[in-house]
Amino acid sequence: MSVIDAWTGEKANYLQAALRMTNEDFAERLGVSTRTVAGWHANPAMKPRSEVQQLLDTALDQAGDGARERFDALLRSAGPSANGSPQALSVAIAVVQRDGAVLLVQRRDDGALRWQFPAGIVKPGASSSDSAVRETFAETDVHCSVAEKIGARVHPKTGVYCEYFHCDYLAGEAQNRDVVENASVAWVPIANLTKFIPESTIYPPILEVLGGTHV
Repeated sequence: MSVIDAWTGEKANYLQAALRMTNEDFAERLGVSTRTVAGWHANPAMKPRSEVQQLLDTALDQAGDGARERFDALLRSAGPSANGSPQALSVAIAVVQRDGAVLLVQRRDDGALRWQFPAGIVKPGASSSDSAVRETFAETDVHCSVAEKIGARVHPKTGVYCEYFHCDYLAGEAQNRDVVENASVAWVPIANLTKFIPESTIYPPILEVLGGTHV
């Protein structure tokens, strides 16, 4: 059986294919979010964090003989994964506003910490707006409702199709419910938003909806 010195997104994809698991099943098996698994498909060259490397080691160690053989064959061939081409990704992003503040999560991103809006993968056949609301609650324990769709774009860095929703706060105290993916959750004054997220990386219509002249 192959021994993996350092996992990459591509090798993780091969293990998923060898186990014949969906993104959701593989994420549950590892104990990570579906977003993480989808990120490996979007960026096969990425190197997961050390703790996720260990989770992948364990998943490979616990795989049956058949799965290990399939994994070795995929590594040798370096061809397309057994479940075909990577899934086309669609992500719903929630811009949740409460009075003069907006909800942010601090992602653990390959060793770095970056603030961003709550976001979740949209499953095939699912509603993007419902996904935004559901993921916000799953990550932050905050209930919200969609007020309007801000817009959509193919993200210039990741190539992922993103849909943005302006959401109203309904209830709940913000707390970090996804400690594997996130380091923190916070309500940030809109006036200070660009101190947390560089303005150049924010989808411009978001600033317009929040009152960009005051950001």
